[in-house]
Amino acid sequence: MIYDIRHVTTYSYGSQVSFARCSLRLKPISEPGQSLLSHAIEIKPRPAARTARTDFFGTVTESIVIEAPHKVLRIDSRSRVEVTRQPPPRDSGSQPWEPVRDAALTSPSLGASSPVGYVFASPLVPILPAVTRYAAQSFPHGRGVLAGTAELMRRIRTEFRYDPKATVISTPLAEVFEKRHGVCQDFAHVMIAGLRGLGLPAAYVSGYLRTYPPEGQERLQGADATHAWVSVWCGNELGWIGFDPTNDLLVATDHIVLAVGRDFSDVSPVDGVIVGSRRQKLSVAVDVIPVA
Repeated sequence: MIYDIRHVTTYSYGSQVSFARCSLRLKPISEPGQSLLSHAIEIKPRPAARTARTDFFGTVTESIVIEAPHKVLRIDSRSRVEVTRQPPPRDSGSQPWEPVRDAALTSPSLGASSPVGYVFASPLVPILPAVTRYAAQSFPHGRGVLAGTAELMRRIRTEFRYDPKATVISTPLAEVFEKRHGVCQDFAHVMIAGLRGLGLPAAYVSGYLRTYPPEGQERLQGADATHAWVSVWCGNELGWIGFDPTNDLLVATDHIVLAVGRDFSDVSPVDGVIVGSRRQKLSVAVDVIPVA
C-alpha cells in the first residue's frame, strides 16, 4: 500500500514572536516493511537556518531557527510512503515469554534495535508495581510472548476509555493508570510500563493511521493526528512486532511509522522554544490518503 501523508502544524501566537528554535521529527523512517519514497517540509516564515541529523534511534531530526518576527508559524510536511508490513497472526505460536525476557538482557549489541535498550524505565515511563501486576495477569508461566502481549493489548483496549480531554502529555503515568482513560500516547505508555516491569523490551512508536478505512470497516481512533503504539521484541525468531492498544490491532499496512524511541519524549514531532509570546494556540491536521 502506498500513502500520501500531509501533516500540517500551525502555531498562532498572542503577540509577535521575535525568535523561534524548533526540532522537527516529521520524516517517516524506512525499515523492513516500510519504504520512504519522498519527503519535503515547507516552513513559513522561512527559517534563517536549517540543519538535519539522525539521532541514536534512527530518526531524522531537523533543527530550524526563525529570526523574522511572526505571529503564525506553519510547518507543512508531505511524504509518500510504501507499506508492505505483515504481522504474524495473534494466535500463532511463539517462544515462552520468560526465555525472551532472559535473552533481552544478554543481547550482545547496544545499537538502536537491541532489545536491552528498551527494558528499563525512561523519562515518561517509570516502572510501577501496580502496572507490572496488571500486565502479569496476561503472562502466566510458560505462555507465548505473542499471545500474552496480544491479550494485554486487548485488555487495555477494553478496560481503558479513549478520552482526548482527559490528559495532557505531562499527565503522570500513575494517574493515567488509576483513572483508566486517556489517548493513544497514554495507552502506549501504560502497555510499555507493564511489559518493561516484567523484563520484556517495549519501544514507543509515533506514526500515522490510514485516514480512510477500507469499505465496511469503522474509522480507527487516533486517525486525525499522529498516532502512537508499541513495538515489542518477541525474541530472535519474530523480532520486533507492533501492537496498537488503542485499537486492539497488530500493526500492519494501516500504520505508518514516523519515529521510534523509549517514550514520547524521544519522538515528539515538533518541539522548541520561542521568544516574545506567552499565549499560543496549536492546531495539527493530518491526512493519510491511500494512493495505490
